[in-house]
Amino acid sequence: MTDRKDELARNLANVEERIAAACAAAGRRREEVTLIVVTKTYPAADVRILSELGVRHVAENRDQDAAPKAAECSDLPLTWHFVGQLQTNKVRSVVGYADVVQSVDRSKLVTALSKEAVRAGRELGCLIQVALDAGDSARGERGGVAPGGIGELADLVAGAPGLRLDGLMTVAPLTGQFAGRELAAFERMMDLSTDMRRTHPAATMVSAGMSADLEQAVAAGATHVRVGTAVLGVRPRLG
Repeated sequence: MTDRKDELARNLANVEERIAAACAAAGRRREEVTLIVVTKTYPAADVRILSELGVRHVAENRDQDAAPKAAECSDLPLTWHFVGQLQTNKVRSVVGYADVVQSVDRSKLVTALSKEAVRAGRELGCLIQVALDAGDSARGERGGVAPGGIGELADLVAGAPGLRLDGLMTVAPLTGQFAGRELAAFERMMDLSTDMRRTHPAATMVSAGMSADLEQAVAAGATHVRVGTAVLGVRPRLG
């Protein structure tokens, strides 16, 4: 366990240096960017080590893995983010442990999240997932609503009992006009965030950037970066 803690400490320090350097290059304060460690496929033991090392935000993308892990780590001072595509039949379970759902992309999901948040007596933070590879009315290959659908969905979340509209999330697209242009993609996200904040000024969170492109996300103005591989190592293949 000591070897693993040393490994994670080194990796965290490297990521911290990258974020700090990106903030300095962009003229931003380091405190403006929150690191979320994506712990998918890794055990609760790693989450516990990360907490000991000062990590306060973790993310998961599969409920069947996340639910038992969150239960095992329920004594830790962590904020849990759900970042995967979410089916409505998993909503009750996810609302049981997630503090923020970053993958809200359709009205049916908003309705289900609201119902379960009220039932559980919780306020659930929500990010609208934006698909920059989608047309004006389509959905993205990896989930997400097209930019043209943000306003309607934002209004729905903001008015839903038990839900709190926190902001926007995106993944750098692999296809379309922003493929291979991560900085441009994230700058587009910031423009969309500015537009949304005209009617929802408290929804200031922009979750963008991962291990390979966190610098571009910070340069564009992202408030949260989601880093997995750079902290925990190359993921084992899922069977």
